[in-house]
Amino acid sequence: MAEQPKSPQAPISPVKNFFAGGFGGVCLVFVGHPLDTIKVRLQTQLKPLPGQAPLYAGTFDCFRKTLVKEGVRGLYKGMAAPIVGVTPMFAVCFFGFGLGKKLQQKTPDDILTYPQLFAAGMLSGVFTTAIMAPGERIKCLLQIQAASGEKKYAGPLDCAKQLYREAGIRGVYKGTVLTLMRDVPASGMYFMTYEWLKSILTPQGQSVSDLSVPRILFAGGMAGIFNWAVGIPPDVLKSRFQTAPPGKYPNGFRDVLRELVREEGVLSLYKGFSAVMIRAFPANAACFLGFEVAMKFLHWIAPGL
Repeated sequence: MAEQPKSPQAPISPVKNFFAGGFGGVCLVFVGHPLDTIKVRLQTQLKPLPGQAPLYAGTFDCFRKTLVKEGVRGLYKGMAAPIVGVTPMFAVCFFGFGLGKKLQQKTPDDILTYPQLFAAGMLSGVFTTAIMAPGERIKCLLQIQAASGEKKYAGPLDCAKQLYREAGIRGVYKGTVLTLMRDVPASGMYFMTYEWLKSILTPQGQSVSDLSVPRILFAGGMAGIFNWAVGIPPDVLKSRFQTAPPGKYPNGFRDVLRELVREEGVLSLYKGFSAVMIRAFPANAACFLGFEVAMKFLHWIAPGL
């Protein structure tokens, strides 16, 4: 990987990043939520008893059974929580990345190196955790509730109320450390990969800002792949921890890790890998395309912002 992008970067506006990132996040959820539902169901299904087959044999089996049993709506179970959280979450995520870049520039014309872009991306992961952790907890609980057939929560708001009533704010934010462990390095990889691919896909003598839609989609999709390649093991631990009964893992993620490795082997940390990777490309391609379109619109209506 080269040390720095080959073409000048546009002036960084964290405020524009905020609004454009929110729009990009909405695009991501609509495209990616069905496979996110499958990912969580695969990650949280219990180990079958001796002689019994697992509930889901894999990604496509889970997709087929969900579709047959619950219809298309089953694939979008729990989507209200990420939709409500995703606009501010991605807004804050892209704001954090823009701020991380701006803080490292000595002058507005400075071109950041890839390690600097990685650091800016990690800052965005820290920024999003406050919003991401409770949204992820609620989403996972609603997704596995739909699969189990039990009706404990009427919806995202009811789920949040019950969690708060049972264990206070700690119940709502259960899994925050694991969310940080997933999102900080994964976000660094996410943004650095996107900027790197945009740079190498830009024809000689042209500006990165003029990149074609197919190239933006490819760069965004591959950024999603690299993001999840880093983030899936802590995501598996997070999903298992956030959906476990209270008190099951008194030592937190260490207990989850020990149990998974002992009972199901190291490869269990990559549960849902196919669903994640199938989802990662289109969802993140949609996210970055939405972001770039929104940024162009914002540059047009507010060039001085």
